[in-house]
Amino acid sequence: MFNTLEIWRLVQVTCLAATMMHLSGCNSDAAANSNQGPPPPEVDVASVVTRAVNAPDEFNGRVSAVDTVSLRPRVSGYIERVAYKEGDEVSKGDLLFVIDQRPYKDALNTVLAQLERAKTASRLAKAQVDRVQTLIAANAVSREEFDSRQADLEQTLSDVRAAEAAVASAKLNLAFTEIRAPISGRAGRAMLSVGNLAQSDQSLLSTVVSQDPMYVYFNCDERSYQRFQEIAKRNGRTATSGAVRIGLASDTGFPYEGKVNFLDNHVDPETGTIRARAILPNPDRRLTPGMFARVQFDANGEFKAMLVNERAILTDQDRKYLYVVGPENKAMRKDVMLGPLIREAKADAPSLRVIESGLDANDKVIVGGTQKIFYPGMVVKPVNAPAETVAEAGTKPPM
Repeated sequence: MFNTLEIWRLVQVTCLAATMMHLSGCNSDAAANSNQGPPPPEVDVASVVTRAVNAPDEFNGRVSAVDTVSLRPRVSGYIERVAYKEGDEVSKGDLLFVIDQRPYKDALNTVLAQLERAKTASRLAKAQVDRVQTLIAANAVSREEFDSRQADLEQTLSDVRAAEAAVASAKLNLAFTEIRAPISGRAGRAMLSVGNLAQSDQSLLSTVVSQDPMYVYFNCDERSYQRFQEIAKRNGRTATSGAVRIGLASDTGFPYEGKVNFLDNHVDPETGTIRARAILPNPDRRLTPGMFARVQFDANGEFKAMLVNERAILTDQDRKYLYVVGPENKAMRKDVMLGPLIREAKADAPSLRVIESGLDANDKVIVGGTQKIFYPGMVVKPVNAPAETVAEAGTKPPM
């Protein structure tokens, strides 16, 4: 028979064994759960869209006037009158400024008097030559006297011509006291008001800029420029014959149309761009020199391309890549070469990016949840992307 103490010890051993077995089972379950790991993250996937697109190139530029004139006086003097309203449009030949004319009128009167005196001396010399001419036929004067009178006549004729030139110069200076618009356009503010001294060829009086048509200057990157040349050569035209559309900062689209009429003769080695210029009409005067402009140059035409949502594009230093769903639902990285950006016609449609290389048409591209992918080859749970992240076939970019 067991005594009370032995029975108590037996109960303790039994309880301890049961506790150890329970703890051992818990540790096995925890180890099993730790080996299983967390579930794969959910990511949005979409198919590659393949369709014909029209992808014009876009550049930033500035509006510039075709003609810009800085008005400077050609004679010195005090401003007597400002004859135009600042900021108004003026026509070629309109009077803008008047410089005090009194000194120039006096100078003109002086040279006119000198001209009359020279003409009087010339008439007297001519009469003397005619008289000596008659006398020399009768041998009444010597040949030397005739030559002297003839020289006097030629001298007075030279004096007349010099006086006439002085008169012409004085009239020109008097005319220069009236500063007129050399072109039609909009006049700027008057830099000098009445009573101020204007220095010849130095003082800036105002500026006049033409209004219609207008230029838009923009810088085209070297790669696009080479592509334009290839397309133009293939189509039998020059690179400067392409049509452009222009949009201002406040415009949603590109309401203005023009054409490229100039390409610079060299590429800037510092920026890798070439200067280009478009010309377009400006009948409503909405374009003003200095305005920011968006330039859309449609030189590519319609072509078939693979498109993906712009959200799917990731950057690794100087490389562009995206993730696709590979075998066993693994996220596989693919380095891609990007083409132009396609803006869909619908305002809420996603922006699509043309993929020139690095992607297959049947790939499933991860367009949402890429931040959950920590390394290539990570297992993911693909879910079809929401409708708003997938492009609608057949849409074209706004023009």
